[in-house]
Amino acid sequence: MLKVLIAGGAGYIGSTVASACLDAGITPVILDSLVRGRREFTEGRTFYEGDIADGALVDRIFSEHPDIVAVVHCAALIVVPESVADPIGYYEANVAKSLAFVRHLHRNGCDRIIFSSSASIYQAEDGSPVNEDSPLAPQSPYARTKAVCEEMFADIAVAGPRVLSLRYFNPVGADPKLRTGLQLKRPSHALGVLIQAHQEGRPFPITGTDYPTRDGSGIRDYVHVWDLAAAHIAAIERFDSILTGPRRSIAINLGTGFGTTVRELCAAFNKVVSTPLATVDADPRPGDVAGGYTKSDRAAELLGWTPKLSLEDGIRSALEWIPVRDALLKD
Repeated sequence: MLKVLIAGGAGYIGSTVASACLDAGITPVILDSLVRGRREFTEGRTFYEGDIADGALVDRIFSEHPDIVAVVHCAALIVVPESVADPIGYYEANVAKSLAFVRHLHRNGCDRIIFSSSASIYQAEDGSPVNEDSPLAPQSPYARTKAVCEEMFADIAVAGPRVLSLRYFNPVGADPKLRTGLQLKRPSHALGVLIQAHQEGRPFPITGTDYPTRDGSGIRDYVHVWDLAAAHIAAIERFDSILTGPRRSIAINLGTGFGTTVRELCAAFNKVVSTPLATVDADPRPGDVAGGYTKSDRAAELLGWTPKLSLEDGIRSALEWIPVRDALLKD
């Protein structure tokens, strides 16, 4: 049975990947500082509380689990406005600690790293699709930390551990078995704000209605978090066939392959809920752009992966997760 270390395995993505590992017969070992992750998401799983930069702790994990074959690195701070207010903290947490972490992994003989990257590093401003070779232009300190880490890992991979970077687009939904989900009670992403507006009985503001998209509203690529988790399973199982010979690192986009506008997101939401949500057109917010979506050819070719769940599935599971979250996360 394969065993993997999941750094940040008590967070939204990492805990979902851990659930998918369990379902696939892969044993997850969780490392999380619980700065943002939840202890509840580690129950019944091998868990080490601590920092990825703690070399003694990483050494202990590998000493106690010498059969770990790969590491999924999801440990990061991810809130864009927070990164603008505290860029030093973000570079320390996301870049400096990642560098220390990979040093510890290399010392322990780990040669396989799957890195949680982000589509926010792309220059996606005009609503058009991007692929892995599209121009990069990260627009926030958070996004730049992801771009810096990718470049750093690519350099390190030449003489150190191989690195597969998975660039997530816009995750939505929860584990279909409702074991884990988004731990924030007031998330800032579009679906989270939309759900809040519906719960509070107020119209949802469509910020920006004159973009170069098919209906004038912004466009994003919403991918179900369970599909993202499935891509990680494929990455673990196919790692050696993807990164073989002189190829030591590569990036793969993870998205649906088509875009969803804000108006289409609202329409999909209204297909799921019993009481329709009203919307109101509004001016774009500072920094807003049309957005974009991904072409998924590389994921299909290298991972054998295509998303299986629909946007409505994601919305439905996000709504089903709310009462579970509220009961679980009492503080």
